[in-house]
Amino acid sequence: MGKQYRNPFPTVDIIIEQEKGIVLILRRNEPQQWAIPGGFCDYGESLEQAAVREAREETGLTVELIEQFHTYSDPRRDPRQHNITTVYIARAIGGTPQAQDDAQEIGVFTEADLPAELAFDHDRILKDYFLYKKTGQRRALGTRATPGQT
Repeated sequence: MGKQYRNPFPTVDIIIEQEKGIVLILRRNEPQQWAIPGGFCDYGESLEQAAVREAREETGLTVELIEQFHTYSDPRRDPRQHNITTVYIARAIGGTPQAQDDAQEIGVFTEADLPAELAFDHDRILKDYFLYKKTGQRRALGTRATPGQT
């Protein structure tokens, strides 16, 4: 038998911008913390298709992807397994966010009122996002985004 390969799993996260802030979900599954909506890319699905699908499944919103923001690949970013996420910035096309699928609660937050504990490395992702929105600066390539890093 040949060599067994272990590969990371591709995921997407979607920062959904609304007039009053960004949409976050309180996860129904472990870790039960606030998170950016997102999930796994299905076989045969593009990352963009996965982002639109996951946004709809978790928030009930139809979204328009504005841009691909950044990819976070630190093997320690998710304690369950090595997941690589590509983060998109999107805007909702009408509608009101409603907790669905893996979300037990939903909320719209600003930088000033983000929940204290976010799942995975979502605190780092949102710090990068808010810096980008203020300054246009993106995370430098090669910098690490580890859970709990400030």
